[in-house]
Amino acid sequence: PSAGELLWDVGAGAGSVGIEWMRAHPSCRTVSVEADPERAARVERNAARLGVPSLEVVHGRAPQALEGLPQPDSVFVGGGGTAPGLLRQCWEALRPGGRLVAHAVTIETERVLIDARAEFGGELVRFHVEHADSIGSFTGWAPARAVVQWCAVKPLVAAVADSAAAADSWETGETS
Repeated sequence: PSAGELLWDVGAGAGSVGIEWMRAHPSCRTVSVEADPERAARVERNAARLGVPSLEVVHGRAPQALEGLPQPDSVFVGGGGTAPGLLRQCWEALRPGGRLVAHAVTIETERVLIDARAEFGGELVRFHVEHADSIGSFTGWAPARAVVQWCAVKPLVAAVADSAAAADSWETGETS
C-alpha cells in the first residue's frame, strides 16, 4: 500500500489484510466487507486491538454490499469469490492502475479465478504450506490446503487516453 490508498477487503474474515494495510501508513484506509456477523464483530475487535480503530466494517454480502462504497485503489477478495458478478464488480470499481488480488481454497473458486485471469489478465500462483507433525517417533511434513492467488493490475489505458484528450483540447482550445 501507498500512503492514502483505500483497500476493499471483501470476505474479510478476521480482518488481517485490511488491518495490515492500514498499519503500513497512517493515511491508508480500509473498508472490510463481511457477511457473517460474528466475523464482522471480530474484524472490529481486531482493528481496535491492533491500533486501527478507524477501519470501516460493512456488514453485508458482496457484491450487493459494495454498492455506494468509495472507489478503491486496491481490492482483496479473501472469501465469497464464487458470488456471481463479484470479481467483475470489483474490477470495474477499481481505479486505473489499481490492483485486485483474490484467493481461492476451493476448486469452484479456483475456476472463477482462472476465468478472471482469462478475461482481465494477471497472474495465477498456487501456494502450498506444510507444517511439521509427528509420524510415530519421527517428524514429517503435513500439508495444509493450497491457496490459489490471482493478482491483476487494472491498465492505465483509459486514464492515459483521457489525459491525452485533455492535453489536445488544452493545446487547441477545443472542449468536448
